[in-house]
Amino acid sequence: MTGAPVDAAMPIPQGLYRPAVRHGTLIFTAGMTPRQDGVLKFVGPVTADADPLDWRDAVILACRNALSAARAQLAEGECLSGIPSLTVYIAAEAGFTAHSRLADFASEFLQSELGAAGIGIGSRAAVGVATLPDNAPVEIQLIAAI
Repeated sequence: MTGAPVDAAMPIPQGLYRPAVRHGTLIFTAGMTPRQDGVLKFVGPVTADADPLDWRDAVILACRNALSAARAQLAEGECLSGIPSLTVYIAAEAGFTAHSRLADFASEFLQSELGAAGIGIGSRAAVGVATLPDNAPVEIQLIAAI
């Protein structure tokens, strides 16, 4: 879009899809993994005894990619008014139970980027899965409101 803010770290699609699509005042992102310039920077799975802090940077990078994709859909003068839905998929071994702590890293990142006043994280899911594309440890998908 003309005048849309474009982040230099705009995620590169890894298949036949668009990183984000806009429908009215909502933006839906594709699932984003912790990639930089198309290169996966972290690999999983998250082990059962993992310290959640060891995966913080992976979660933030994946979340940054999702937010960048959403922001690229904004027209000049528009801004995000909230994140009504956030889903964090975690490729975790059986026995890992800190899914919500990893999702908290994404929520904290979004709050720091969008501001605490008036910008809220709505519903959220932290979902453990067996595998993710290319052995990524985490994948984040969000819905942003304009």
